[in-house]
Amino acid sequence: MLDLVISIALGLVAAAVAMSFWRLLRGPSLPDRILALDTLYVNAIALLMLLGIHLGSALFFEAALLIALMGFIGTVALCKYLLRGDIIE
Repeated sequence: MLDLVISIALGLVAAAVAMSFWRLLRGPSLPDRILALDTLYVNAIALLMLLGIHLGSALFFEAALLIALMGFIGTVALCKYLLRGDIIE
């Protein structure tokens, strides 16, 4: 039963990743694209966590932690660039 639920969740999160990527490519403005990138990070983390549970490997959890860290830093850097025009001042 758990395998079926994880398989369905993997499919739904993969669809969410695809929709976030589509919004990233097609976003009408730069803030929409930044928000889509942030959502893409969160969905990628969820996908890796589900894959780690499904395969029983702890390596995916470490990769999800690294993506979370890089996603946070990337979002902050892009927002600072959008507001100030420069990242480091």
